Amino acid sequence: MKTIDAKRMDLRESSKELNRVLDGTTVGVKNAQQLHGFASGLVRGEVLVIGNSGDYLGALNNGAVIRVTENAGKYAADNMTAGMVIIEGDADYGPAQYCYGGTVMIRGSAGDFAATMNKGATVIIGGDVGDNAGTYMLKGDLIVIGDAGENFANYLIKGNVYIGGEWKSIGANTRIEPLTDADITKLRTLFEKFDLQADPSTFQKIVAESEKPFYKS
Repeated sequence: MKTIDAKRMDLRESSKELNRVLDGTTVGVKNAQQLHGFASGLVRGEVLVIGNSGDYLGALNNGAVIRVTENAGKYAADNMTAGMVIIEGDADYGPAQYCYGGTVMIRGSAGDFAATMNKGATVIIGGDVGDNAGTYMLKGDLIVIGDAGENFANYLIKGNVYIGGEWKSIGANTRIEPLTDADITKLRTLFEKFDLQADPSTFQKIVAESEKPFYKS
């Protein structure tokens, strides 16, 4: 594995070095917590951030696999279209916002407004999630293994929200729907893929009451 030490680099220098060495092997990056927007817009390769990352890690990711061994800052995987972002620890405010595709896996807990306006990604949170998770979701899946805060799935428009724990309050335009066999198979496949110890049959599924929540007569 090739390794970059970004301790004395700014974002431009570290990004230039990353693109120079990124090929078919994993590139490890140390001391990247001060870099906001690192590994953004990648279309290929595998990046391993050793330790914590800064804000906007993997924004606009379009095909790379980006892993963080500890915690991620704010807005991880913002506007991602393809690929995968895996955070072994916790993610701060607003992870996986505005994503069009790909997979975001947060093994720990996530902050407020996770998966806001998700447009097609699969977002998995292995711990708890803060307030307003899944707000204005348009497509895709949000899966929370633990508990959720207030206004969970607020003004959900489309997509599926699954939760294994409880929520403090559920948002507007939501309803609980029984799990189908296809839901259970989907959850089980993801749990096995990411080695998550959870029983999909115990989850609750939340869907939109109406696809036009702001135009009710």
